[in-house]
Amino acid sequence: MRIPRIFSAEPLAGKSEVQLDEAASRHLVKVLRLGPGRPLVLFDGAGGEYQAEILEAGKKARVTLGDYTAEDRQSPLAITLAIGISRGDRFDWVIQKATELGVQAFQPLFTERCEVKLTGDRLQKKLGQWQQIAISACEQSARNRVPQVLPPVKLPQFLDAAEQDLDGGGTLKLVLHHRTEETLGNLEQHYGRPQAAVLLVGPEGGLSAEEIALALGRGFHALRLGPRVLRTETAPVAALSVLQFQWGDF
Repeated sequence: MRIPRIFSAEPLAGKSEVQLDEAASRHLVKVLRLGPGRPLVLFDGAGGEYQAEILEAGKKARVTLGDYTAEDRQSPLAITLAIGISRGDRFDWVIQKATELGVQAFQPLFTERCEVKLTGDRLQKKLGQWQQIAISACEQSARNRVPQVLPPVKLPQFLDAAEQDLDGGGTLKLVLHHRTEETLGNLEQHYGRPQAAVLLVGPEGGLSAEEIALALGRGFHALRLGPRVLRTETAPVAALSVLQFQWGDF
């Protein structure tokens, strides 16, 4: 049987006993039907993981920590995915798959063609939901560092911050644009191997011409992924796979 991996919101240290929260306990006891003596792996998002064993199964399960492994399985290419918020479960799917593909941070965006309206309590609830999806994807994919899902901002605000904070330092800033002729191979010839990348993707309907022009004016480079137009949930998965193959750990 596959040994389950569980995220702990509380910092883990040494060989000690830990009480899991109700959600993790319910997953172990009610869903996986695991009881005392069963092995599992715990991680707290700081890197590394602990072998563990269930001591007591209940509403808040108790486990004992064993040997520690320092492996965090982070890609050498630090990728931030900035993407327009899409409708339905498309955005949830992107967060799940992009986490599996090694993204280290998510920046949800409100863009001209974004049809999702989020404010107040609904925004906070959705932000918590997205972060939990990233945590669950880390549990499944054996990642030990959880990518942060940042609060949504408007595209111009993100671009202003990206121009100030991410300029230089080996960071390559890319905006997907199916009408450009620029390819990843061309960019590597001109700019070399980056240490980090920011990938900007639009929502359904893509980014407007004005938004793309604004991104290009802030130091982003247009990138084309072949001759076909990809959906908002397909484009980041394809682009991330190419980036990880070219400069990451694929």
